[in-house]
Amino acid sequence: MTEALHNLAGRTVIVGSGLAGLMTALTLAPKPSVIVTRAALGTETSSAWAQGGIAAGMGADDSAELHLADTLAAGDGLCDPSVAAGIIAEAPAAIAALEQAGVRFDRNAAGELSLGLEAAHSRRRIVHAEGDGSGAAIVAALVRAVKQTPSVTVLEGFEARRILMEGEHVAGLLCATVNGAAILPTSELVLATGGIGGLFDATTNPTGNFGQGIALAARAGADLTDMEFVQFHPTALDSRRRPLALVSEAVRGEGALLVNERGERFMARIPGAELAPRDVVARAISAEIARGGRVFLDARAALGSRFAARFPVIAALCGEAGIDPANDLIPVRPAVHYHMGGVATDANGRSSVAGLWVAGEAASTGLHGANRLASNSLLEAAVMGMRAARDISAVPARAVGTILADRLPPPADASLVRPIVSRHLGVLRNAGAVEGAIAALLPLAEGDGPAADPAIVALLIAVFASLRMESRGAHARTDFPLKLGAAERCRMRLSEALEIARVPYALARSA
Repeated sequence: MTEALHNLAGRTVIVGSGLAGLMTALTLAPKPSVIVTRAALGTETSSAWAQGGIAAGMGADDSAELHLADTLAAGDGLCDPSVAAGIIAEAPAAIAALEQAGVRFDRNAAGELSLGLEAAHSRRRIVHAEGDGSGAAIVAALVRAVKQTPSVTVLEGFEARRILMEGEHVAGLLCATVNGAAILPTSELVLATGGIGGLFDATTNPTGNFGQGIALAARAGADLTDMEFVQFHPTALDSRRRPLALVSEAVRGEGALLVNERGERFMARIPGAELAPRDVVARAISAEIARGGRVFLDARAALGSRFAARFPVIAALCGEAGIDPANDLIPVRPAVHYHMGGVATDANGRSSVAGLWVAGEAASTGLHGANRLASNSLLEAAVMGMRAARDISAVPARAVGTILADRLPPPADASLVRPIVSRHLGVLRNAGAVEGAIAALLPLAEGDGPAADPAIVALLIAVFASLRMESRGAHARTDFPLKLGAAERCRMRLSEALEIARVPYALARSA
């Protein structure tokens, strides 16, 4: 039986309770909103796992212009410069809004923000909260604020399964609950569902995050963009833990070096060395591993006994794996960390579907381009959550029409998809691997089983990757190692991607 929650009809519905979703709800207040989250509020979110912090050009030697220059350089020609400039300019306002919501950022003895350095940043500009536990501290403060905000209704244990449409406009959200199916009638829907790391074996993200927001939006007909750009964090702790624990870039920012099993500092010959952009470091580490080698972070000389005080969370994770960073080398490997692609949005988070906004990692605004600059993700989540809320508040309310309930789809299961994606769509790609992924994923994506939604997201990544016949940013192809002279973003709908995927698949079946 499907229950329509008419008592909540007409409210803005926000899917996800990470930084983007929480900031959307808080900024909307006192306008009523509903947060839908499959787990407890603020848990199972990538935001809460972020070690780095928020990039903000607020130092005495820094500026928004310098921050923008670093962002555009890391984005490798595919950033939207005007969108990037706008988001970066709002960094001080985002920090102030978070502090007003209860976040306590780390400050020095003079009361100034303590600013850290991360890869590809030309200045110390990373604002932290509780050292390397920034994400958890920020999300915890916002959860407290949301719980104290009467206009926000929180529905825990609700899993979004389908967007319901009335013609070309959002009309509601179909959810699975412990009591069966439930419909939230709404004409204003915000997806803040996070990334796609759960599609891969090696990831630093919550393993249940397979791109749900992308699948929901894609099925509703939204435009997708930059789907091929999957950022692998170069230094995940190489252990049996799943998901893999992250060894923050800030460790290299404090002077830790990358060495192989022979003790060679293989990054020394590469511009930027250990602090080169993430795509560069990930490819270099992958090449070492591909030849049968191993890679380690050596923090002994740079930090030594100070490691645990500077990075308590990372030290504890290392200890769990039997490693003492003060005296031991830390084994590392690349792991999926962030997705630059997603639902195409404008500067206010609006998608191409009327009534649908997307904020945070599930969206692709153009800020990150082909490769996200470290700590710009939490900045984007905060700024775009606030922008989406302001945009929604400025839109006249639309009456909720009659909704026809869809059949509740089965719970999504990425287990069939994960081996395909991990094998074929890793750090280094080629035509054979990408085509193999498309052939294996297409029947799953076109089916109606538990693998369908994860397969749709993975298929989109593969189709976009097949069309980008160059190496740029986080997309590296061994068969097209060079970069094209003109940088162009790719944008399409699911229906178009399926048409492209069917052509080689049809040829293979007839052969």
